[in-house]
Amino acid sequence: MKYFHLIWAALFRRKTRTVLTLLSVLAAFLLFGLLDGVRTAFNAGSDAAGVDRMIVSSRYSIIQGLPQSLVARIRNVEGVKNLTWANWFGGYYQDRKNQGINIAIDPNYFEIYPELVIAPEQLTAFRQTRTGALVGETLAKRFGWKVGDKVPVSGAIYPNKANGETTWIFDIVGTFKARDEKLRGAEQQLFFRWDYFDEANSYAQHEVGWIIVQVSDPNQSDSVAKAIDAISANSDHETKTQTEQAFNLSFAKQLGDIGLIVSAIMGAVFFTLLLLTGNTMAQAVRERVPELATMKTMGFSDVSLLLLVFAEAVLLIVIGGSLGLGLVSILMPVISSASGGTLQLPSVGAGTWITGLIMMVGIGVLVGVLPALRAMRLNIVDALAGR
Repeated sequence: MKYFHLIWAALFRRKTRTVLTLLSVLAAFLLFGLLDGVRTAFNAGSDAAGVDRMIVSSRYSIIQGLPQSLVARIRNVEGVKNLTWANWFGGYYQDRKNQGINIAIDPNYFEIYPELVIAPEQLTAFRQTRTGALVGETLAKRFGWKVGDKVPVSGAIYPNKANGETTWIFDIVGTFKARDEKLRGAEQQLFFRWDYFDEANSYAQHEVGWIIVQVSDPNQSDSVAKAIDAISANSDHETKTQTEQAFNLSFAKQLGDIGLIVSAIMGAVFFTLLLLTGNTMAQAVRERVPELATMKTMGFSDVSLLLLVFAEAVLLIVIGGSLGLGLVSILMPVISSASGGTLQLPSVGAGTWITGLIMMVGIGVLVGVLPALRAMRLNIVDALAGR
């Protein structure tokens, strides 16, 4: 610490250049924090998936339906404790930008998903109301919905037999919330009755999108999955039974491999940052060659100068990176609030900070290695002579 004033003075020798470099580092780690938050948000549902739940879907396509008759046969498989089913519906509310997560479900869906909390009387009302719908509290707050409202959902691919149009009217009979903060994204969903959907839609009748199976013993999941898939083997509706986590990840990957996208973007950003900060440090050391030579004549060893230049490079990156991650901590809740809850970004956790700090130190060492070696190998006579 006794040399900190030297490091600090050298770092801000050219204030404008240093500030601009700090802003570049800040921007890079701001992007890192935001993208890591997006990646975490996409994986949150998978990480919180029930260990005793498996999803049965079409072997060929996640959007291809299965005959509803499979439900009874799967229910009789040894090791199956309970099951339910659902269909993707889609659609939007009022404006196409309000695309919704609207799903037709079997009434005992909430028995399989205890992490979604709903008042018993509202669940009873759902089971007794043919056109009833249950909405997440975040979604209800976003659009100002309340129990008793009639909600039109438009643009679905399924025409309603009643009018031949793709606009369906649902009666809100209750709301639900997630027990765990990580599952707040689930509160963006609207659920309605599958039997109403099956009776009223013009296409794909008596089909379910996927079947959710709750197993008695999670350790026997593999054998239960094989038994379920054997039921429809060699048919035109072969199934693929997998863990809920694997299913959620495959569903998310319909948008693309989020992890790969984030890694590719950050790789390009940090490669550019290496070039930028590396050039800044090289230029800073070139400007101080006479000063470094004078320090050697005063008794500073080669190793001392090596470590001073390394410390300067690392300090530059750590200051800029810490400011960037600090700004992310402020922006995360702002972005989540501005999105109306559509995008639930997590707070910057200890894992992100630790990863960020390791990257800061690593980048600092990389950009400082050549300037530091030059300072260490500096010949006093040549440096003072300007050679």
